[in-house]
Amino acid sequence: MKRWFLILLLLLIAQAFPSVSWAEQANSSTVASNVLEPEETKRIALFEQLSPSVVFIKNSSLQWDIFSLDVYAIPSGAGSGFVWDKEGHIITNFHVVYGADRIEVAFADRKTYEAKVVGISPDHDIAVLKIDAPVEELKPIPVGSSNELKIGQKTLVIGNPFGLDHSLSTGVVSALGRSINSITGRKINNMIQTDAAINPGNSGGPLLDSSGRLIGVTAAIVSPSGVYTGVGFAIPVDTIKRIVPQLIEFGRVKQIGIGVTLIPDSIRDRIGIEGALVMDVLPSSTAEKVGLVGTKRNFLGSVFLGDLIVSIDGKKISSNEDLAQAVEDRKAGDKINVEFIREERKKSAAIELMEY
Repeated sequence: MKRWFLILLLLLIAQAFPSVSWAEQANSSTVASNVLEPEETKRIALFEQLSPSVVFIKNSSLQWDIFSLDVYAIPSGAGSGFVWDKEGHIITNFHVVYGADRIEVAFADRKTYEAKVVGISPDHDIAVLKIDAPVEELKPIPVGSSNELKIGQKTLVIGNPFGLDHSLSTGVVSALGRSINSITGRKINNMIQTDAAINPGNSGGPLLDSSGRLIGVTAAIVSPSGVYTGVGFAIPVDTIKRIVPQLIEFGRVKQIGIGVTLIPDSIRDRIGIEGALVMDVLPSSTAEKVGLVGTKRNFLGSVFLGDLIVSIDGKKISSNEDLAQAVEDRKAGDKINVEFIREERKKSAAIELMEY
């Protein structure tokens, strides 16, 4: 009797608390594992929103076959870029398109357009391309600021590493104010350092903040092997905002200066002096107005050195690069105090910067 009573009790308990099958447990576990953190959800949404704004850039050079007399397009490089405006302007690195005879821009949906170069600044490693694409295809990336970036804030990189389709990598701002050499040898200052993965093919793509705003253009990595090692650099967006309108309008970046040409540093070094040595003073320049003197040679062949610029607003000038950097972020009309040496005597003059 007791045995039947126990069996009945167990049946009643089983009905009250039905068992969960293995399949149901597995399904429950899967559902739990698919629950995303709010930060993940935001990052996924940003990638889906901004991917259509990032492009893959292919360039090729034309070569002539001397036997068949045919011309072939030989692939010579690839990189990334992004939509700047609704007029079809695309931003990328100058080194991505350098030497190209033909450039193609491909979107995430694989639509491809032939592009032409409208402006370049090799000193800043920036090029502006133009494509003839429908307005609805052009989705400019929101532009932020690099002026108030903080070390440690999050970064996102979207691009085409190794020619792969749109890829996302994340990291932080590792350092600010870095300098690297451009393809011309000129220094690009105020570079952003990030540990977000940047590999060959990412060049020219956007560096974004956690809100999806453009804060830089990926440009270079430090790597003995040529691939990602955790140290990448991006040109700050404040530099991009300053030079891109000029590249679109004029095809080049207008110079700001005092209107002088300088003797190359290598020649000046042989003389054994420091500073920016004036070779010529441009006619009607602000330098001419204050009486700066260039280097001259008399009919006997004797050379008389021009003025040697040694400081700008109290900051030491040791080379031509120092002088260029001292005025790069200023505008025409600004006045600077220039100290220079003429015939072993130090002089100074207030000179207005000009555009040329």
